[in-house]
Amino acid sequence: MYKKLIFVDADDTSRAPMAKVIMKTKPLFRPIEIDSRGLVVLFSQPINQKAEAVLISNGYSAKGHASTAFSSEDLQEGNLILTMEEAQRDKIREEYPDAEDIYTISEFLQMEKEVEPVFGEPLTSYGKCYEMLENIISGIVEKLNEEELRR
Repeated sequence: MYKKLIFVDADDTSRAPMAKVIMKTKPLFRPIEIDSRGLVVLFSQPINQKAEAVLISNGYSAKGHASTAFSSEDLQEGNLILTMEEAQRDKIREEYPDAEDIYTISEFLQMEKEVEPVFGEPLTSYGKCYEMLENIISGIVEKLNEEELRR
């Protein structure tokens, strides 16, 4: 069973922190630490303003979020790494070939569609991304809770 779930995107300022914030509100049968990381984080930044606006309009807050770079420490046993895109998953697998439990979100849920990048897109794209993440995260919660019931 997983102890920690880390969402990964390019820079940890939009999709991954949105996923983290949404996931933290969901009912899990067993507590799991939820976090987010970026593959390219040169210096710590707050969440993207459009992502934050969408979260706030849906009753969430990402106040205090600071982007954090993905590192080898994130690959501890019991950690589940979920990337937004295949290229991000592949980059982690290339850098850490022995690492386990690294999937795209769509691969983990056996879906077809990836979570598309939203950087530079209009606010409506962030809204669509939020809706997609909300649905995806409900699926992740369901899958993790089913695994817990099978134990």
